[in-house]
Amino acid sequence: MTSGRFAVGTAARDWAVAVGVAAAQLVTGLSAERSAGVVDLLGYVLLVAGGLALAAGRRAPVAVLVGTGLCALGYQAAGFDVPVVAFLFAVYAAMRAGHRKATVAASVVLLAALPLAALVSLRDGGEAYAQARGALEIAWLIAAGAAGEALRQAERRADEAERTREEAARRRADEERLHIARELHDSLTHQISVIKVQAEVAVHLARRRGEEAPEALLAIREAGREASRDLRATLEALRDDGKAPPPGIDHVPELVERARTSGLAATLTIDGPRRGVPAPVDRTAYRIVQESLTNVVRHAAAASASVRIHYRPDALTIRVDDDGTATPAGTAGAGVGLTGMRERVAALGGCLVAEPRAGGGFTVQAELPVERAS
Repeated sequence: MTSGRFAVGTAARDWAVAVGVAAAQLVTGLSAERSAGVVDLLGYVLLVAGGLALAAGRRAPVAVLVGTGLCALGYQAAGFDVPVVAFLFAVYAAMRAGHRKATVAASVVLLAALPLAALVSLRDGGEAYAQARGALEIAWLIAAGAAGEALRQAERRADEAERTREEAARRRADEERLHIARELHDSLTHQISVIKVQAEVAVHLARRRGEEAPEALLAIREAGREASRDLRATLEALRDDGKAPPPGIDHVPELVERARTSGLAATLTIDGPRRGVPAPVDRTAYRIVQESLTNVVRHAAAASASVRIHYRPDALTIRVDDDGTATPAGTAGAGVGLTGMRERVAALGGCLVAEPRAGGGFTVQAELPVERAS
């Protein structure tokens, strides 16, 4: 939106300059006493056309340079002793755009051709040369070119400074990211590993004694495994500068397969034409399915669950149903997970519904707008 307003404002300024130059040249031409005729009418048209051509100076500076030069030769040949103001503006625009060779060549050609054009109407070489010199003072020509080149150099230095600042910011971000990765690896990874190993040992010892491992202990073991996987993926993403993309919809089948290995009859259905979605939507969809299936496995005492992902032109919908008995409201861990899901969906401008099903079980349904996330 901002770039569009900038483009409109720039075009308006270009047209204002073009109309102003065209009007100035036309008024100068009209102020001279001349007899009306077809040649005079052509001269007036060229005076206006040369000025209006400047409106395209940003898009086609070389073409405008040539066009204004031809218009200047034309009205000089028609006998109009009018300074070639439009050509000077075109020289400035072409130099600013970096077309130095073309600008110099066009200026040299015009300097050589103006006396010949004036000679067509004056029939006197000395007077024609004087008129051409007055129409295009070399000092003004050099000044216009120098101004365009100076501004181009200033803009180039500003761009280089901006790139330098961006590179410095990226380096700082890289250093901070690696620092976070080291801290996570040195502290959190160790603590999670201890929890996971202790849970594994406790489950193993209980089974060796012929005892049934407590449900809470199994949940701790599974949570430790998932936390280790997630933390490992996070560390890889931090260390690889984001080159390894975070899990998204393409990784949902892995979640469903993992749920099956835990004894849950899980199914996955994907509807609608597959297409790319914004990265935030992709990540959020994965996390919703992950959290929903985790809650089903740990808390719902369910025998089956279904995951459905539906691609729509304007949104992506995710629905996870189970036939269990537990609800997130009844379990602290699940309640925290549901809150996290709501926050993720709300950040994208979507909506989430989590409620018991009429026929038993629980359903989680999220709608993630695609355009807004873009």
